[in-house]
Amino acid sequence: MKTLPFFALIALLLPLSTSAVANIEVKFVESAPKDWFEIKNVGNCELNELMVTIDLTQSVGQLIFDTTETGAGVQVYQPFEVKQGNISLVSSDRVADGDQQLSVSVPSLATGSSASFTIDVDDTVPSGALGLTMIAGSEMEQSKVTVTSSTNTPVSGMFDGNNKAVVELPDCV
Repeated sequence: MKTLPFFALIALLLPLSTSAVANIEVKFVESAPKDWFEIKNVGNCELNELMVTIDLTQSVGQLIFDTTETGAGVQVYQPFEVKQGNISLVSSDRVADGDQQLSVSVPSLATGSSASFTIDVDDTVPSGALGLTMIAGSEMEQSKVTVTSSTNTPVSGMFDGNNKAVVELPDCV
């Protein structure tokens, strides 16, 4: 009887022990006239019944959503608007001016696909890197993204200095 070398045996068993990854990447894009957020499935399984909450309360730039002309933001304002995909606000039909949190629902998100929305984001720190109306990556840092799906408890990730947050969900079911 011929025996397999140790490394060959490990190579055979390795696929049995790996599981599919289910991660979400949320990216903030500073743009004129509308800033936008992209929610992308960077894992390798379809995700269903997602609720994604963006929380700016701990952001370095003390960020707010600027959705009306007369509110807490400055100059240009933009209300929430779907840009791409099947996405909708969870809590109400609009984001109030000066809010620092919003939640969206995404019914399903296939591997590699994304959903996005536009909204204006302003900082409230007068000495901000790009002024009050434009957001530098360092100002988005410490903002939090929380994702809940039909099979998961809430899982969070933090924005980095490149305006991205990765939320590492439990393995695909």
